[in-house]
Amino acid sequence: MNKRLVLSLAMGALVAGAWVAPPAFAALGQGTTAPAFTAQASKDGKASEITLASALKNGPVVVYFFPSAYTGGCDVEAHAFATEAAKFQAAGATIIGVSADSIQRLNKFSADPNFCAGKFPIASDPEGKIAASFDLKMSAAVPGAKDVQGAVIDHGFISRTTFVIGSDGKIAAVFDSETDHLHPQEHVAKSLAIVEQLKGGKAP
Repeated sequence: MNKRLVLSLAMGALVAGAWVAPPAFAALGQGTTAPAFTAQASKDGKASEITLASALKNGPVVVYFFPSAYTGGCDVEAHAFATEAAKFQAAGATIIGVSADSIQRLNKFSADPNFCAGKFPIASDPEGKIAASFDLKMSAAVPGAKDVQGAVIDHGFISRTTFVIGSDGKIAAVFDSETDHLHPQEHVAKSLAIVEQLKGGKAP
């Protein structure tokens, strides 16, 4: 297979939201204490510093890692989280998205009414440090890759993985698209079901 075809296939997978690099090691598992993190995050187009510790003071936190803003699967997932945001809030849960996108790209994505719609913050993890703390792999950038709007994607890609963290700071559930064969929307449905169980005092 020639190099041009390989690049074309990789870019096509990105735009479809299907680019998920094989993890180098398993993500942190259920019952593990979630690693603390502080990051620049954008909500409704405005950047500010957020911490996991602060979010946990309000109840459970859903931390979902996604490969890139403005790619097919990630767009679907963000829209689904935004659509169900009120239900997460009713269950006392906070949503935090994390990707390797720059804060400038996330400012636009977080405010986009078709995607995050200003409903929850998305954190910038350009060096993959937050991802690594959760034992997630970030693959290298793909030269020439573009998003669905035609903009060049110049960052690496974090595997699509969702962690539901209880208010005690321990991981209540974790699932990823590759191992669990989940559609991006299923990450939203599963995490919502788990935070509603936690609200009811049930173990997931």
